[in-house]
Amino acid sequence: MWKGKKVSVIFPTYNEKDSIKNAINDFFRYGYVDEIVVVNNNAAEGTKEEVEKTKAIQVFEKKQGYGNAIRRGFKEVKGDLIIIAEPDGTFLGEDVLKLLAYSDDVDVVFGTRTHTAMIKKGANMGIFLKWGNWFIAKIVQFSFNTPRFTDAGCTMRLIHKDALKKIEHKLKKGGSSFGLEMILTIVSSNLRYLEIPLNYEERVGESSVTGSKVKAFFLGLDMIRLVLSYRIKVWFRKSRDATVSSPQITVIMRVVYGIPYSIYSIKNSILNTQYTILNTLY
Repeated sequence: MWKGKKVSVIFPTYNEKDSIKNAINDFFRYGYVDEIVVVNNNAAEGTKEEVEKTKAIQVFEKKQGYGNAIRRGFKEVKGDLIIIAEPDGTFLGEDVLKLLAYSDDVDVVFGTRTHTAMIKKGANMGIFLKWGNWFIAKIVQFSFNTPRFTDAGCTMRLIHKDALKKIEHKLKKGGSSFGLEMILTIVSSNLRYLEIPLNYEERVGESSVTGSKVKAFFLGLDMIRLVLSYRIKVWFRKSRDATVSSPQITVIMRVVYGIPYSIYSIKNSILNTQYTILNTLY
């Protein structure tokens, strides 16, 4: 509870069997969190049993994908303040207080993991991930003229339930790009928001996304495309009757959506090669 407001946490889980019990207990430990909803997204065997050892509420979302899990969580939580985080050991329950403190002044509080002093030994935040997330965040900041953004990939954040109701219908992504879609939807809406530094710890186990540099690289490219396409969509929505003609819109959108086509062809070739090598070895 925070100043009379109920606090809920959403934990999506897929590959966090070895960390989820400790994460749940850690977030409950400080007394601010009233409920934790674990969205079991076809999680690893044994995850269900680990969650059942705690006070958390467990629901099952069969449609695979980070975005599908979070959107299911939005439908299940009862809190006035909703925190999204990952139960993989990278985020700390003590940082809930930071989010809550700033929630008094804004509708949304984003976390950032790119402050060097907050990155703990062993955390998966090397040069590639740190500056890649920073670069995409700066594209968002420049494109939408936002307050400072330094991390486009931080998944720990807080949103007021009333604010969520205003944007929830716009959230469509089912996969890993959901987090960025939520950022873009918020910055293009009339919501107040800011970003604060959070502790970032070593992950327990391997991530299904950032554990592979190849997957992380192509996710980054997809995030850049999403930012540019979203910016253009918002721009034309606001100036539909202004100076840009329909043919010009068509050309620009084809460029934004067309450039990644050849890149994704390369990605598929790389992944197919990896699978061929693995099949040969095993």
